[in-house]
Amino acid sequence: MTVFLHHQDLPQDVSFEGAIAVDSETLGLNPLRDRLCVVQLSDGKGDAHLVKFDGSDYSAPRLKALLADPTHLKIFHFARFDIAVFRHWLGVETTPIYCTKIASKLARTYTDRHGLKDVTRELAGVELSKQQQSSDWGAAELSDAQKDYAASDVLYLHKVKAALDGMLAREGRTALAQACFDFLPTRAALDLGGWSETDIFAHS
Repeated sequence: MTVFLHHQDLPQDVSFEGAIAVDSETLGLNPLRDRLCVVQLSDGKGDAHLVKFDGSDYSAPRLKALLADPTHLKIFHFARFDIAVFRHWLGVETTPIYCTKIASKLARTYTDRHGLKDVTRELAGVELSKQQQSSDWGAAELSDAQKDYAASDVLYLHKVKAALDGMLAREGRTALAQACFDFLPTRAALDLGGWSETDIFAHS
């Protein structure tokens, strides 16, 4: 595994093929308040690219073009948060989207453990360390431990997706999952618009 660190945007000589696993690191869990610090990407071939932002410039034209490129499926775990962050801080609509957390909840109904660590352990046979999850991602320099942590969040999503695709197909829930993925940009817009804690489908 090689982790490449870039600043403010992807360099011109970096290209991806096929589906891309994507994640982000922020200063907290409020997309409107807590700035975007790092975007992680992997095409599933063993390397990870990290784009680090210092908070002064979010123009990132090459990264934005990739996130909006309809020819590259973007694989997330809990896409709802990441695409809201990208919409707010990068001003980009991410498409198309696959969320392994939603897929897990639809396919792995025998458990209530749908976090990335649990899903990756079962479906990819990899034990992830979450030790750096709450570290300072806005620091001027990222530690090696932070870089490894950020990379691990995207390196195995292709394998997880493949396993979940098989389970969804087996249970006849592929179309249902896709409908949920298609709704995610609207769900993210609701979050940013002030309805993050409101179930608009509820009776009351």
